[in-house]
Amino acid sequence: MKSVLKMSLLAATVAMAAGCQKEEAKQPETAKAEAAAQTETAKAEVATQTETQAMSFKTEDEKAAYAIGTSLAQYLKSNLEQQSQFGIDLKPEVVIRGVEDAFNGTSKLTDEQAQEALKALDGRVAEKMKEKEEKDSAAAIKAGNEYRDGFSKKDGVKVTESGLMYQVERLGDGKKPKAEDTVVVHYKGTLIDGTQFDSSYDRNQPATFPLNRVIPGWTEGVQLMPVGSKFKFVIPPELAYGTQNTPSIPGNSTLVFEVELIKIESEAAKEEKAQG
Repeated sequence: MKSVLKMSLLAATVAMAAGCQKEEAKQPETAKAEAAAQTETAKAEVATQTETQAMSFKTEDEKAAYAIGTSLAQYLKSNLEQQSQFGIDLKPEVVIRGVEDAFNGTSKLTDEQAQEALKALDGRVAEKMKEKEEKDSAAAIKAGNEYRDGFSKKDGVKVTESGLMYQVERLGDGKKPKAEDTVVVHYKGTLIDGTQFDSSYDRNQPATFPLNRVIPGWTEGVQLMPVGSKFKFVIPPELAYGTQNTPSIPGNSTLVFEVELIKIESEAAKEEKAQG
């Protein structure tokens, strides 16, 4: 509801601004009088919107139409906020003016011109995104290198030929899995700054997966663990998700995992079959 009220206020502002532009050619007294009238009209519109929010809708069509408006406002607000992250300033009042003009059939752009403008905007956003990703990627590589260098100096840390780092927190006495095995594990994954992006502990449910269908760092690392063990892994980006950029894991991130190997499911199945 707040989004709709905000749009109404902006629409009123746009109307007042447009009116003020026309006043330049009028006598000062007339302009002042009409400006005052427009101000009162705008106040009345805001009051009407406030009253409307407390009213029940007369028909389902009216309710649906209002819902379309709120949905549109939420989409527009989210879209404008996303663009602002890249330094692109799309003013809400101008967007609202475009909506109003389109509904009134008085658009200042032809369909072709509008498409050209949107295409150009897409190009600018893509360029800004690329610049940001490259900057973030370089920062992630530098931070990851520094973190791994520090971690490698801690007691008990071992480094494999691939660059995988691990530290034994608890050593079990069971069998070690092979890459073709399906394992059952509990784990927590974080970025090097401690930001958690996944945890089976939080779901209160161990994860089960074929060991050869996960990131290389996991495939290699879990094979070093006897069942019953708990290891801490520090995985460089080339053994994790590489340059792939996701909302929770930036490209070229070094990842930290705490992993408990509960059992080898394929081994357990074989033993049950043998006993049966």
